[in-house]
Amino acid sequence: MFKRPYLFIALVSLLLLSAPFAFSATEEQERAKNAADVLTQVMQIPDKGIPTELMERADAIAVIPHVVKGAFGIGGEYGKGLVSHRGDDGKWSAPAFISIGGGNFGLQLGVQATDVVLVFTNHDGFKGLLEGKVKLGADASVAAGPVGRKAEAGTDILLKSAVFSYSRSKGLFAGISLDGSVISMDDSANRKVYGKEINGPDILINSKAKMNADVAPFVRAVEKYSPATPAVKRTNN
Repeated sequence: MFKRPYLFIALVSLLLLSAPFAFSATEEQERAKNAADVLTQVMQIPDKGIPTELMERADAIAVIPHVVKGAFGIGGEYGKGLVSHRGDDGKWSAPAFISIGGGNFGLQLGVQATDVVLVFTNHDGFKGLLEGKVKLGADASVAAGPVGRKAEAGTDILLKSAVFSYSRSKGLFAGISLDGSVISMDDSANRKVYGKEINGPDILINSKAKMNADVAPFVRAVEKYSPATPAVKRTNN
């Protein structure tokens, strides 16, 4: 059948060798999957997760898996994650890739990494990120988030901060202070995933980024734990 069987064998061998690389996930796909896993695991913590009402009223949700300390414990922390914004129709946008750095997360002794979840309660706290970056505590007020699925998270609490922050490390989940930390758009990752020059507002506000398989796991997790709600139900945030 094949006049040159050695060429056929060489071709098959090449395909087999290259297969693991051809189907390996990209860094951005792994980041989206990890962020989805973190949010899912946090929301499944019995009676100690993020309050349901807070999630229902969220204007934006960011998840940064595996934030690590700087070299020798100096220079704050650094990590990469994703953020999605809820539109006026209550639906969640395609997510933008972000990074976080600086500040001091107050990690416990011996803890070198933590997962971070940020719940933005209003657009004022979120708009700085749309312009490229936002410094928590300066550009937007930030506070350790209340914990407990049925914790009181009404208007009186929501008005206290533009951003509520949470951390999970070594199985422990709690609110955490992120004063001084800077969240920035990861323009390089956004270009890789959406395939063109695109900025934060185009992705999160103007719906110019098409949802794709790379980011779908994260969006599904956000939609599951913070279902679409009419804007009128969130006017108190």
